[in-house]
Amino acid sequence: MSASLDTAEAVVPVVVYASDPISSVGARGQLIGQSTVEVVDAAGCPPGTVAVVLTESLDEATVRRLRQLRADGTRVVLVAALLREAELLRVIECGVGTIVWRHEATGAQLRRAVLAASRGDGDMPSDLLGKLVAQVGALRRSGPDHLAAPAAGLAPREVDVLRLVAEGLDTAEIASRLSYSERTIKNLIYGLTNRLRLRNRAHAVAYALREGYF
Repeated sequence: MSASLDTAEAVVPVVVYASDPISSVGARGQLIGQSTVEVVDAAGCPPGTVAVVLTESLDEATVRRLRQLRADGTRVVLVAALLREAELLRVIECGVGTIVWRHEATGAQLRRAVLAASRGDGDMPSDLLGKLVAQVGALRRSGPDHLAAPAAGLAPREVDVLRLVAEGLDTAEIASRLSYSERTIKNLIYGLTNRLRLRNRAHAVAYALREGYF
């Protein structure tokens, strides 16, 4: 019995923020009953709570909420109906690395996103990650300041890992592609994000693009 308890996953508390009660009830309903997550009230959230923020688009009220959650140290899953390319970097700067399209926000998908956010892994649709790569690449090419040689900061194998993150691969897929263990990949990503004070995987990809690594 003790072995099964040791291997059981910890339950992640989740709080839902939405601009209207119907969206709030819908998201809570999708999450209630999902294993390893527990919906809690915003008042008195326990440590390690993940916030699920629902929005149609990135309006100023949503940006203010994301910034406040970042200041509080809360990890966020952003559920959006629309995000324009120009808004992606703003979302990343607000500390968000996990994004779900509203039309794909099933209970299972929300659970996966919450668990990814709780681990600090980050997760986003492949089309959004591709847009992020294009957006930051365009910024890097837009002026002479972005044409300098890459700044020191990333080791070659860190660059290899981030290239695969940019392609949308998860930890297990990256480990398999590079013949490393999953623990090695997680430690490597944690080390570079901590060393360079980056918020999550998406922010690390943005950094690598901005500095000219790929």
